[in-house]
Amino acid sequence: MNEILFFGLNEYPKLFKNEPNEITKPIQFKFENENENENEKQIKQISSSNFGTIFLFKNGKAIEYLNENDSNQNPEEIQIEENIQKVSVGYQNEAILTKEGNAFAKGYDINYENINQFINISSLIEDTNDRIIQDIVSGNSSIYLLTSNQNVYGIGDNYYGKLGFDYETLKETEKPILMMKNVSKIFSGNSSAHVFLLNSNQELFGCGNNQYAQLGLGESRKEETEIQKLTQIQNIPKGKIIDIQSGYNHSIMLIEDENQNPKRKLYSCGYWIYNGLGEDENTYEFTEIKSSLFENDDNILDFSVGSVHNLILTSKGKLIGFGNNRYGQLGTGDTYFYQLIPLQIELPKLRFNEDISNYHLSCGEFNSFLYYSLSSFSNLEEDLIKLFERKEFCDISFKTRKWRNNQSS
Repeated sequence: MNEILFFGLNEYPKLFKNEPNEITKPIQFKFENENENENEKQIKQISSSNFGTIFLFKNGKAIEYLNENDSNQNPEEIQIEENIQKVSVGYQNEAILTKEGNAFAKGYDINYENINQFINISSLIEDTNDRIIQDIVSGNSSIYLLTSNQNVYGIGDNYYGKLGFDYETLKETEKPILMMKNVSKIFSGNSSAHVFLLNSNQELFGCGNNQYAQLGLGESRKEETEIQKLTQIQNIPKGKIIDIQSGYNHSIMLIEDENQNPKRKLYSCGYWIYNGLGEDENTYEFTEIKSSLFENDDNILDFSVGSVHNLILTSKGKLIGFGNNRYGQLGTGDTYFYQLIPLQIELPKLRFNEDISNYHLSCGEFNSFLYYSLSSFSNLEEDLIKLFERKEFCDISFKTRKWRNNQSS
């Protein structure tokens, strides 16, 4: 059985039959007939937005709920022949990354003729040597692909210039378009119209919607509502950037300070009202989120940013939330419209609480998940062979050696 806690807008009335439309405290999420089918497989990842929710399992299979206002809806298995490695649900789209390095997607901005049909968007990259995908991120009507050659491509809508090009010259693209080279990570959000790209030198670049200073460019550039070319973000907090997640009008960055054992800290920028930034005013550049809930001997294990709310999980098992709570998506037991300052959320006893590091958060548009997922490592040699076999220009082979127990070094 999977351990999944859910709270927020109830878009699963068939599963939560006796629950209200707004579930304000964390309750157990259980698939229908879970003990009788493939859903019993251990959960690996959950991704949710206004388009739907995808549950990815350790066996490489995934099921999805589409938000079609159908009270009798059942989860449907995603029909992809390859093993699924990662899923990312955005605003009006979904993206899937397979173990073989292919990226599939569907949605209004991907396939207008059939929004529910997955197509292989990695095969649409013009450079055939750049079609092995390492990571995917779905945003607001756009999808970003990071290739094995460390190049980033964007596909979909270019409103606000979130694909890194002037909107008047490129309103949308049905094929992935090269945005930037030498990129190590891509960051966006399930409803975000802005994106961040981190290069190998830990230099951060961003583009897209900056209406509420959600790109963190500083007060001098707060009047620029659209950043249509990739621009370097200055005054980044010291330390290693671990992750950046974005909502509609705000962004939160996780920084690891290796000089403090290491210590992880969160920084936010953007629009304070409804979203919550740990502050009661706008922040035009990334500013540390401070709270007495972040103890010196505690650390941040995971965090998730939804459209308008935020959740944090600490090594001491604290669940902390702030932002919009209109549908109970903070799990505080009420629907108070917004919570500006970080607040600790009461959790039921967790079945695996002796290993809190295996718990993960996923915030959707107006709902939240806390779930247990064991870390796993794939067979690296097998994976590399499959990837390199697809590169026509590359001839490479692997050899293995069996070591005898009595062999000396």
